[in-house]
Amino acid sequence: MKHNFCAGPAVLPQEVIEKSAKAVYDFAGTGISILSISHRSKEFQPVVDEAVALFKEILDIPEGYSVLFLAGGASMEFCRIPYNFLNKKAAYLNTGVWAKKALKEAKAFGEVVEVASSAESTYTYIPKDYTIPADADYFHFTTNNTIYGTEIRKDLDSPVPLISDMSSDIFSRPIDVSKYNCIYGGAQKNLAPAGMAFVIVKNDALGKVDRYIPTMLNYQTHIDNGSMFNTPPTFTIYSALESLRWLKAQGGVKEMAKRAEARAAKLYGEIDRNRMFVGTANAEDRSYMNICWVMAPEYKELEDEFMNFAKGQGMVGIKGHRSVGGFRASCYNALPMESVDALIACMKEFEAKH
Repeated sequence: MKHNFCAGPAVLPQEVIEKSAKAVYDFAGTGISILSISHRSKEFQPVVDEAVALFKEILDIPEGYSVLFLAGGASMEFCRIPYNFLNKKAAYLNTGVWAKKALKEAKAFGEVVEVASSAESTYTYIPKDYTIPADADYFHFTTNNTIYGTEIRKDLDSPVPLISDMSSDIFSRPIDVSKYNCIYGGAQKNLAPAGMAFVIVKNDALGKVDRYIPTMLNYQTHIDNGSMFNTPPTFTIYSALESLRWLKAQGGVKEMAKRAEARAAKLYGEIDRNRMFVGTANAEDRSYMNICWVMAPEYKELEDEFMNFAKGQGMVGIKGHRSVGGFRASCYNALPMESVDALIACMKEFEAKH
């Protein structure tokens, strides 16, 4: 049996995969594949409508917000965010590679204040003591840092509206959406296959910048056209719908939060117990989604051996990001506890061997 710990594209619920595969051959009884159905067809429009409705229901999104499904990933939103929201000044928290890239893009549109950074310690912690300028148009932060295994699991208090990249922990816990002007992310972690970004945007926060916004980069364009100004990623949207149906049936974000905590507690417990391994992120900032560790210094030479041993036991995707090395187990919503148990058994067996 294979256990999929890939960071993204990532594990999806088996029933979502099966239903998506079925739709590739015959979508909604049309006799036409979801890969080749018109996005303007009467059969496809209900897919978008239900996906938006479930998004709003599951996250308890208040009135006055739109949900968009846009081609491209979160990286596209790094420039679309300042295009639409940065008029004079924005504040950014630098907690990893993706946060740093978002900050870099924003600098092309106005003054950007880096309120804090954990770069000096290779992003092993979330900065705590910083001041958000009260005259900023927004405060941007990345909730979960996939490469470094740190996570902000709460809605921050801020004197200005929040904007957040939630690519890798969306739907893993409840969110107070009313605090945000925008929440966005790539779909390929907790929602759907790669190729799409989701965007939750507060409608009355738009139209406040002085610059011209190119048509495709203007969120209002996509709100006015129901995510169909141009051809949307139809297959990814359909798979997202099946994921949202699955998520609701499982008990929603409160249930996902319980499962995430349970998976993380088990795996971190083994990392801390096992003499051969060491966790890399500060304990108080450890991610529930991306769990990172390395060999203990005295066993460093066994890193390749453990990697090969784990692969032989069916572990897929546990190699750490190339920039930090070591190991990473991505434990997204669809990952069953049996996969965590299998990885722990693998770690214990390797310890016993040595």
